[in-house]
Amino acid sequence: MKIILKSPSQSIFSIPHRLQYCRTLSHFPKTKEEQKNQKSYKNNYYKEKFTSKSVLLGAATTSLFAYYYLVKEKQQRYVYAAKEKENGKSPSLNPCAKPGLWRSDLPIYTKGEVAEHHTLKKGMWISYHEGVYDITDFVHEHPGRDAVTLAAGGPAEPFWAMYGFHEESPFILQKLETMRIGNLCKADQLKVSDFDDPYIDEPKRSEDIIPATKKPFAGTLRLDYLPLNFITPVQWWYVRNHLPVPDLDANNHQVILEVGGTQRIFTMDEIQQMPKACVMVTLMCSGNRGYEMLETTGTKTKIWGPGAVSNAIWTGVKLCDLLEAVGITAENHGNYKHVQFVGTDCEITGVPYSVSIPIWKAVDKKGDVLLAYQMNGEPLTRDHGYPIRMVVPGHTGARSCKWLTKIILSDKEADGNSQMYDFKSFGPSVRSTTADYEKAPSIQAVPVHSVICRPKARDSVQVVEGRIDVKGFAYAGGGNKIIRVDISTDQGKTWQPAQLDFQDNKSDYPHNWSWTLWSCKLPIDKNQHDVEIWCKAIDTSSNTQPEGFEYIYNFKGVTANAYHKIKFKLIPCNT
Repeated sequence: MKIILKSPSQSIFSIPHRLQYCRTLSHFPKTKEEQKNQKSYKNNYYKEKFTSKSVLLGAATTSLFAYYYLVKEKQQRYVYAAKEKENGKSPSLNPCAKPGLWRSDLPIYTKGEVAEHHTLKKGMWISYHEGVYDITDFVHEHPGRDAVTLAAGGPAEPFWAMYGFHEESPFILQKLETMRIGNLCKADQLKVSDFDDPYIDEPKRSEDIIPATKKPFAGTLRLDYLPLNFITPVQWWYVRNHLPVPDLDANNHQVILEVGGTQRIFTMDEIQQMPKACVMVTLMCSGNRGYEMLETTGTKTKIWGPGAVSNAIWTGVKLCDLLEAVGITAENHGNYKHVQFVGTDCEITGVPYSVSIPIWKAVDKKGDVLLAYQMNGEPLTRDHGYPIRMVVPGHTGARSCKWLTKIILSDKEADGNSQMYDFKSFGPSVRSTTADYEKAPSIQAVPVHSVICRPKARDSVQVVEGRIDVKGFAYAGGGNKIIRVDISTDQGKTWQPAQLDFQDNKSDYPHNWSWTLWSCKLPIDKNQHDVEIWCKAIDTSSNTQPEGFEYIYNFKGVTANAYHKIKFKLIPCNT
């Protein structure tokens, strides 16, 4: 039996039906013929039509990653003698125990008993390896919000095979173990080695890209390499994938434009025949420097440092030209307020990655929103959206949807998790348990940033003629341009302006979309040993960075643009 997640347009199951299938998970044999056909299945994944033999499996432990998975278990069934359930003892929580291993101090539950606990009323349980966990009280704290409820009553292994970052993080596993209530009956345990790896066909990546997470892949260039190129080479671009990378064929790929229920289909050939535009655009991930922000509250997480930003020249068709072809202009766009972008990659729930931008940005001829098919003069690579993606200048990177398959004009924002939950603006006192996602605005334009790339924190730096070389980048969204970068060695008492070395001189406010590379020869007291330097940037709208994260704290770890501060040691010059 093959368990296949199909795209939402092919789905005939509602969420309750998906849960019903999820809870029956136990043994899924896969024949050698099915294994042989797995590669061809993935390549034809989006071409197939839904058949009665395909079962939709819709469950997730997070809202962030995935578009399909296959589950299998060996033909043999392993039979174990189940221990009697311990009576009269309350389950003990032991966060120091290794997650998922058998614990003799806890009772035993069957998969049937776990399956009974799939609602908040009955309590929500999941199993992981040999453990059973009560996640009821954690549901509203989960970063993926209600997506975690879809996994209730079943095993976590199939989903964590897809969402590998869970098992990469000791913090997540330790958090899970605090919810431990028992052991899963041996006969009902799944074997992790029997799950196919949905990331087996990932593209090759440069060894210079340092992974933050591997499944799905997210990685950045070494920070001290960033200022080496004003136009970032494609192989050095940061990568932020929410799901396994689709393997698409440009010859068969189409983009659907939906306006008022009417659809118009564009092939790649048709799009490439339209008037082309080339625009220099810097993209920055919403979570850039997120770990620094979250560390201020003691939160341990494995997310971005300061290097999730890159600059490229993009070639494609302006979205405003595509919309004008169907009668939508800046002067005439009816009651539409948003333009939604839908990607080819789907979450386990069957919902595709989708985001949106305000209609005014889409129809603005100088807003430069592109359906891009080239990057630095070459076709897009798979990691960066081949064969076509959106590029939304001045806005957070999440809005530049990769592997574009559909554009929808709507009076509402996209309802995907990346729009509704992941990248929202919250105040410093808000936490996951008190956040009102419906009222919180979605992040669009990027605030002003600056980062010190050279030296790096904790480096040992040579002093030459009483100075050290400092290099970095600055960037402001919303079409703003950097007008000054200030550097301080005395915790903000005095500041020295940096030299702005590289900017896009062909553009200016309010239509500047690229970063600035800066440098500074910083005077240093030769008797100093430990040095701390700060940097801040100012843009054409006189926006500047706040001094500390406590003033702009967002529990989601996004728009982290406080002063960049680093400490390093000096190597005195012999002269």
